Amino acid sequence: MACFVGIDLGTSACKTLAIDENGRVLARGSAEYQLSTPRPGWAEQSPDDWQAGCDRAMRQLVAALPPGAVVQAIGLSGQMHGLVALDKDDRAIRPAILWCDNRTEAQCATLTERVGGLEALVGLTGNRMLPGFTAGKLLWLREHEPETLDRMRRFLLPKDALRLDMTGVHATDVSDASGTGLFDVRARSWSRPMLDAVGLTPEQVPAAFESHEVTGRLRPVTAARWGLPPGVPVVAGGGDSVIQTTSMGVIDPGVVGVTIGTAGLVGASVASCPDNPGARLQVSCGNAPGRWHVMGVTLNGGGAFQWWRDAVAALPGETPDFDTLVALAEQVPCGAGGLLFLPYLMGERCPHVAPDARGAWIGLTRGHDIRHMTRAVMEGVLLNTRSILDVVAASGVAWESLRVSGGATASPAWLQMLADVTGQEVATVTAAAEGGAYGAALLAGVGAGRWSSLEEAVTLIATTSITTPRAAAAATYDRLHPIHAALFGSLGGAIASLTAFDAASRPDQGASSC
Repeated sequence: MACFVGIDLGTSACKTLAIDENGRVLARGSAEYQLSTPRPGWAEQSPDDWQAGCDRAMRQLVAALPPGAVVQAIGLSGQMHGLVALDKDDRAIRPAILWCDNRTEAQCATLTERVGGLEALVGLTGNRMLPGFTAGKLLWLREHEPETLDRMRRFLLPKDALRLDMTGVHATDVSDASGTGLFDVRARSWSRPMLDAVGLTPEQVPAAFESHEVTGRLRPVTAARWGLPPGVPVVAGGGDSVIQTTSMGVIDPGVVGVTIGTAGLVGASVASCPDNPGARLQVSCGNAPGRWHVMGVTLNGGGAFQWWRDAVAALPGETPDFDTLVALAEQVPCGAGGLLFLPYLMGERCPHVAPDARGAWIGLTRGHDIRHMTRAVMEGVLLNTRSILDVVAASGVAWESLRVSGGATASPAWLQMLADVTGQEVATVTAAAEGGAYGAALLAGVGAGRWSSLEEAVTLIATTSITTPRAAAAATYDRLHPIHAALFGSLGGAIASLTAFDAASRPDQGASSC
């Protein structure tokens, strides 16, 4: 029996998935690892932890495969924008700087000015230079860790560090490359002016392939660790923000995908590269040739709820899990008793380009308890998602249906709340909670020749549930949404002052401590 494997290198875990020729899931694997935040706004991980997690997840998957299953190809998905700096021996010379790291605001401004301003930058890459993009990280290294950059012979994106171990090849795909700030999205190639702006040579960037193309084959040493035969083809794959939309069947216009993972996104597919005036959205190459992907990305999706779980778990006594917290949230009505939550714990990218943004509860009274606070966190994430949908609609993208994926969509409560907050019917599809790995597995099948194109492969994706908004709840959120959307602007001055206060109060700035 032929099967195809997808590996999704997420921020909190590596997930693996095997599907058969009919798109049915045969086996799964998963392994978690830690996120390091050495300073406020910073986010780093060790590539060694990724590799160890991938090894564990792949061994789980191989052990769970049914008898007679033969892996025909492997696809990769992974967190975008991260910087893995490699020395001449292909060893990582520092922890990887991640997509949700916001230390590079000054460098992004410098790069934008260096190439002639925002309009010129969008002409070169299709996007603004967002904090979190790889280009700003490279300039930050040049300014703050010049010895690291001197040792760097090339860089890779996170999932492509796994590919290097798997195949020995330095390669990426066009959708992941689109999120570096160094890629000409319209031409689907590296931008030489942008490479010059950060002081890189073409030899220091990985070759960029279309998502279905084979980039190399599984090396014997990696195959032996996983229990697979060597020589299995490894296809290019895609950046998770793009491939999760693709895995929902969002290939053609008319459908919008919402992903609620650690981050969150609203994505749509278009048949030509848009101009992106004002660069309010991100434009990437799609996972199929001749397709582009338009998205609004929030840095604070399910990760905000995970933060709240961890914060509650720090209290002595019984530790509530995710399901317990969701059940608590369901005990209070929509609107959480007039309590609102801004989820900007890691800064924000959309609907606001605001790397220094912070989270907040607004409306707290003595009548609120952990139930209201939990519900407010969930509603805050989804009200923010609704604001991103408004930005997508304002760009001219229209849709007839809404599909959802990501870990949070495994919860009926999250699905119902999303339908109520948006006022739209939402559908889940095959392997919705594992969209990145599932999409990577579909691309593996295309690369192996099982399906002639990605368009053919996604016809296997089936609707698994439909959640309809409740009229009374939708009306409540219609009243709350404009209040929530206005909070960021109302609190902007206070947030800026707190950011400055925090920076001045850090011990490494010479400030006294209490």
